[in-house]
Amino acid sequence: MLAIEDSPTGRFLDRLGDSLPRPRAILVASAHYLTARPRLGAAPAPTTHHDFGGFPAPLYTIQYPAQGDPALAATAAKLLGGAGIDAVIDPEQRLDHGVWVPLRRMYPRADIPVVPLSILPNADAASHYRIGQALAPLRDDGVLIVGSGGYSHNLGALHWNDAAAPMPDWAREFTDWVSTRIESRDTDALLDWTRQAPHARQNHPTPEHFLPLFVALGAGGDDKPTRLNHVHEMGSLALDAWRFG
Repeated sequence: MLAIEDSPTGRFLDRLGDSLPRPRAILVASAHYLTARPRLGAAPAPTTHHDFGGFPAPLYTIQYPAQGDPALAATAAKLLGGAGIDAVIDPEQRLDHGVWVPLRRMYPRADIPVVPLSILPNADAASHYRIGQALAPLRDDGVLIVGSGGYSHNLGALHWNDAAAPMPDWAREFTDWVSTRIESRDTDALLDWTRQAPHARQNHPTPEHFLPLFVALGAGGDDKPTRLNHVHEMGSLALDAWRFG
């Protein structure tokens, strides 16, 4: 619903694209592109994938007609291979909603090439951090690297009919812990989040929405992180966003 509703996070995304240096291309690690090993979408003109059900009809008419960048996908795969990470090129991968929902608001003209990167739901945070580290050189080539997921993501606990519902303690304690570790650059603790973070599994019953954070964290290098958005909806749905590098 972030794609079409007026909300604080929607308005934040509307401003975000203009606040960043304009990239020549965008690589998005998406929580909705799940594979056993890293895959990079290399379709020259990827179609828009409406990979969800039970939502209002207008969502299914949205198109995000950004071009792909097969050369960038190949370069990213080569960087991963150089780091000992075997990656696969997927010439038919579509743009899932983890890609097009935020990009449609950040760059509504869809005039920047996009390459989707898969998340590995059976791999740990350290594996995704290493993927980000391997891809960091792309930043010097004008590529914006995005981790698209969720700061907390327990859909069964949401107050679906009350966007202003207060955040429960278990979600606040988890997100505060994550934010403190990001701000202090305590990477070791973050990579061990499933054991160290309070209420980790209550906030993320499955890890795929949290793992994109570690791709972005790895790609960001040693520069000081900056929190760009600090909002929650429907109780426990945290929508924080960070800039690394």
